[in-house]
Amino acid sequence: MNARSRIFGNGVRFGLLAAASLAGASVSSRAGDGSSSVFTVANYPVEARAKDSVTAKNTALADGQQAALRSLFRRIVPVTAYRRLKTMPAVKATDIIDGVSVREERNSTTDYIATLDFSFQPEAVRDVLRRNSIPFVDAQAPQTLLVPLYRAKPDGAYESGHGVWFDSWKGLDLAHTLSPLKLEKLVPEITPEAIAAILKGTNRADRALASSYKSERVMLAIAELDAGSKRLTVTLAGTDAVGAFKLQRTYRVGGNDVAYTSELAAVVSLGVFEGRWKAGKAGAVGGVDVAAGENVQLVVEFASLSEWNDIRTRILETAGALDVAIGSVSAHSAEVVLRHAGGAPGLTEAFAVQGLTMSNSGATWLVRSTF
Repeated sequence: MNARSRIFGNGVRFGLLAAASLAGASVSSRAGDGSSSVFTVANYPVEARAKDSVTAKNTALADGQQAALRSLFRRIVPVTAYRRLKTMPAVKATDIIDGVSVREERNSTTDYIATLDFSFQPEAVRDVLRRNSIPFVDAQAPQTLLVPLYRAKPDGAYESGHGVWFDSWKGLDLAHTLSPLKLEKLVPEITPEAIAAILKGTNRADRALASSYKSERVMLAIAELDAGSKRLTVTLAGTDAVGAFKLQRTYRVGGNDVAYTSELAAVVSLGVFEGRWKAGKAGAVGGVDVAAGENVQLVVEFASLSEWNDIRTRILETAGALDVAIGSVSAHSAEVVLRHAGGAPGLTEAFAVQGLTMSNSGATWLVRSTF
C-alpha cells in the first residue's frame, strides 16, 4: 500500500464517492511516461466497492479523476487564493482530462483498488482558472536532491536508501510536484559529524553537502524516533530551489505505527517544499493577500488521520487564513498556528463557513469539525 492511500484512511479514499463519468478519458495499462508536467497527478490511489467488479472499477476511475483535478488545483493555486476555488463553478474533470494511466490494480467481485496517473490538458486547466480570476503557479522549480535518513535510536546509525522512511517518500509523486525531488542515498563523505554540522547550519557544512552530491540543491530529511515518548522528529535541512533553510517538526506516533506516522510526515514535508516555491512565485501572479492580522494558536481535535487531513484542507481553504504552520500531530490532535486579519473572532466566523467550530481554552482555541 502506498503512502497516500494509507494516510487518508481505509475504505474509499480521498472522498471518491461523488457521481462522475469517464467520458473523454483514455485509459491505458502502462505506467507514467516520466513527464515532469505539473498537470499530471501521478501515483494516485483509488478504491471503490460496488455490486460487481465492473461497476466498482468505473466508480473508482470516475471519482478518482474528479478528486485528482481538485488535487491539481490545490497544487498550482497559491494557498492564500484557495478561498477563490470555493466560489468557482464546478468543473467536470471529464471536460479537461487528457488521459489516465494504470500503474497497478487489483480487483475482486465487488472491489477495485488501483494506483493511477491522471493527466489533464494544461491549457484547459489554465483557461478555467483565468476565467475565474484565480491565480496559479505552473512553473516547476529546479529539481532538488533529497536524502532521507532514519534512525530508531538517538545514538543509532542512520538508515539510508531503504526502510520505512525512505519508502514513505518513494510512495509520493515526486516528479510532478511544483518542487520536484530526486531521492538519493547517503554518500560516505557525509559522516555523522557532517550531518550534525549541517543541522547547525554552518556554511562549510552546506558547501560540503553540495560538493558531495555535485548539486547546489540538496536537502537532508532526517526522521528520528523516540520510542519512549512515541514521537517522530523530522528535520529538513539544506538548500532547496528557494534557498537554504531548516525546519523541524514532531509527530506523535499513534498505536506504535511508525510507518503510518512516517507517511504522514513525508506528505507534510513535501507540502513544505512545494509551498516554499509557490509562495515565492505567488506575488507575481496576484496570489498574495496582504493583511496584518494577528496570530491565533489552535489545537485541532479529530477521530482519525483521515479526518485530520480533511480538517487540515478546510483550514488551508479558510478565507483570510495566512501563514498556516502545523506543529506536532498526534493520533487525535494537532497544533496549528495561523494569522487572520480578524483575529480569533474573525477566524471563528470564517471557520463556520468551513464547518469548523472554535472554543476558547485558555491561551489556545480548540477546533472541531461540525460534520
